[in-house]
Amino acid sequence: MKRIVSNISLTAHFGQVTALLGANGAGKTTTIECAQGLQRRNGGTVSLLGQDPETADAELRSRVGVMLQDGGLPPAARPVALLRHVAGLYRNPLSVDALVDRLGIAEFSSTNIRRLSGGQKQRVALAASLLGNPEVLFLDEPSAGLDPQSRIMVFELIRELRDAGKAIVLTTHLLDDAQRLADYVYIVNHGESVTEGTVPDLLNASTAAQTQRTMTFDAPPGLDTTALHRPGLACEETRPGSYRILGSLEPGDLGRFGQWCASLSLMPTSVHLASQSLEDVFLAIAASFEPAPKTPVPAPHQAQVPAAETETP
Repeated sequence: MKRIVSNISLTAHFGQVTALLGANGAGKTTTIECAQGLQRRNGGTVSLLGQDPETADAELRSRVGVMLQDGGLPPAARPVALLRHVAGLYRNPLSVDALVDRLGIAEFSSTNIRRLSGGQKQRVALAASLLGNPEVLFLDEPSAGLDPQSRIMVFELIRELRDAGKAIVLTTHLLDDAQRLADYVYIVNHGESVTEGTVPDLLNASTAAQTQRTMTFDAPPGLDTTALHRPGLACEETRPGSYRILGSLEPGDLGRFGQWCASLSLMPTSVHLASQSLEDVFLAIAASFEPAPKTPVPAPHQAQVPAAETETP
């Protein structure tokens, strides 16, 4: 057998968004499927609201919402009819009409699921995961296939659920989404957890944080940028007329840049100053990854989600 996940230990708290990040095939989906009890693990322990999800009863499952990456939606069903059926499985479901309105599902309610776009299916799957008003919510790539407007709508909803005290565990390979949503981040590679922390902690601790700002500007091609150089800082022309200042950028460097422009009677056509991003940190960590050794024996993994309703972050 092939090892998929090993040496992963994570905890999610109520009132927080916990993000599991990694490249495609890193083990994110397998990890949360084991945490939900949808896959049988070969070792390790999982605690979901204080119980092992593999042996838990229906009462526990009614307290957990799951949105799978592949949707798991019946292709012949129509969205609203499906959501009303799912709502009937819960004792005190949320309003189907309210979710349909909030997620803009009414506009394609008469279309079979097989004919929906990927983003439309995502909205139906998200609504289905929320109908039971879960305490813990697992979202596997929730923004995949969404257009920009729908992404903003889903982000706002996730933040509202977090602020309402839900424990939200999401996986994504979109680092910008994680930076905007996550309270705590785990980065995995080859089925192993390689680093964790809040987004600010990861930005500050990363070796890539030596470059806290990146400056780019457009100007006439072929300029002599020697005057912008200093130890630890360099300017390069990435393509004709497009320049990038790399290194540990300090406030005084902005003054030198202005003086350099004035000395050349130069007005750049654009200037962009960007903060270090979670994607920069992830790429720096990924560059140091060693290929995982192959083994025929599955290794145990661990995952924990909130143990009790009264647990706080």
